[in-house]
Amino acid sequence: MVTRISAPSATATEGAASPLRKARAQAPAVARRAAQALPPAARKAAGAVQKNVRRAATGMLGLSGERMSKVDTAWLRMDSASNLMMINGVWTLSPGIGWEALCERVQQRLLQYPRFRQRVVEDAAGATWVEDRQFDIAAHVLREKLTAPKGEKSLQRALQDRVGELAMQPLDPRRPLWQMHLVEDFVGDDGQPGSALIVRIHHCIADGIALISVTMSIVDGGAEPPKRTRKEREQAATAEDWIAETLIKPFTGMTVKALDLAGDSAAKSLQMLGDPEKTMHSGLSGTMDMARVAYQLVSDAAALALMPDDSPTRLKGQPGSAKRVAWCPPFPLEEVKAIGKALNCSINDVLLSCVAGAIGGYLRSEGDDPTGQEIRAMIPVNLRPMEEAWKLGNRFGLVPLVLPIGMANPVERVYEVRRRMNALKGSTQPILAFAMLAVAGLLIKPAQDALLNLFGRKTTAVMTNVPGPKEQLTLCGARVTQCMFWVPQSGDIGLGVSILSYGGGVQFGVITDTALCPEPQRIIDAFTPEFAQLSLLTLMLPWGE
Repeated sequence: MVTRISAPSATATEGAASPLRKARAQAPAVARRAAQALPPAARKAAGAVQKNVRRAATGMLGLSGERMSKVDTAWLRMDSASNLMMINGVWTLSPGIGWEALCERVQQRLLQYPRFRQRVVEDAAGATWVEDRQFDIAAHVLREKLTAPKGEKSLQRALQDRVGELAMQPLDPRRPLWQMHLVEDFVGDDGQPGSALIVRIHHCIADGIALISVTMSIVDGGAEPPKRTRKEREQAATAEDWIAETLIKPFTGMTVKALDLAGDSAAKSLQMLGDPEKTMHSGLSGTMDMARVAYQLVSDAAALALMPDDSPTRLKGQPGSAKRVAWCPPFPLEEVKAIGKALNCSINDVLLSCVAGAIGGYLRSEGDDPTGQEIRAMIPVNLRPMEEAWKLGNRFGLVPLVLPIGMANPVERVYEVRRRMNALKGSTQPILAFAMLAVAGLLIKPAQDALLNLFGRKTTAVMTNVPGPKEQLTLCGARVTQCMFWVPQSGDIGLGVSILSYGGGVQFGVITDTALCPEPQRIIDAFTPEFAQLSLLTLMLPWGE
């Protein structure tokens, strides 16, 4: 059976300023029409699923709440004995702050986000966000006391050890899935007295970009989050709406956002996929645009499915059940920009090149020869406008970047990283990865694990680069001197790398499984020399010739 989908009127199509805006505006309608175009049997099945979902949430279990999205459900169920799906972060503060002041700020600001007052209840159909009627701030904001190693005044190593321990301690599933641990009396390597704040948030609540938005609300001068409208909170009324809202609309909207890099032709193609009749009237150019996008999707899907295995290194293998973290002091962002400008590379190219060099340097220090070796890192790609980050949830895809860890020449390495990063621009792989997570959230856990192991088997690291606030922040009157975070690793991945810019500086952090890399500080220690060497070689290049 062929279902005709009517094209929009001429008046409607003439009003949009660009194909990209048209695609954005039409995404909800396309999703709705696609749901309506399903065969009656499929719509009937979807109606049954929708009914069961609501019964599970409100009837059989006696619950009332908001259903968790399928992507967030996938993250909820991804916890394993070796990797918990928590985002872990650290702030150092000067001067120190008190527990009571922090509790008051959390209650005033953080709890304005419903997710931080809600616990998760799982059922056969997924999971539901339910208000925690016994919410206790003391169960979420905890006091910590650290002890310095014998003969040392600095608590830096003790703080790193504690973060590693907490990274493998599950959050209490009977409560909202987050905690803060305040070390009221902390002295770092700089010798300055203050406080340290460890934050743990389950990935099902939000991704890193969304949590930056949360951060900006709890600091001094921060604003409360916008309120969701009643329409946004209501569940879809029909089976077609449920399909569109749950499966098709997010994918369509994200596709429009991710294809920005590909330009107007890709946006036109997305419009045409939603309006076949219009495509027929567009002639050869429209058909070629559709073919180009289809080819890109097929090519990227094949690239993901046929990824070769990583080079065998000591960083890849069966992880254990313990973590360690390390991070470096901030170094000036302007220096990174200067190198990038001189070499005609992005800040990201420069930093990722130094990360590759640091990992290669670590392997050499262990007696290994990384010459000619490469490792694959999964890099998150944001798929939503920043102004919507306050809505929380997970809206990102993943792209695989192969890092040339065996390339010893820093300048040669940065250009190779730039070439590989440029090759990923316009890729639909983030969309495919997001769709895979959405599908995984529909499956039972064993099937989800099998699907997502595609990434874990062929990946050594998860690597993320998040732009933080440009100006230094204050919390309860204390200056935030350093901030660092680590994203979780899934499956058998045992290495996580984080790069965060904040207050005019850049910091580099690592989290490792101790069975694969017992001393991540040694990777950190190799990063600064790599950056210094690249900086020196950049200055020595014959720019006048």
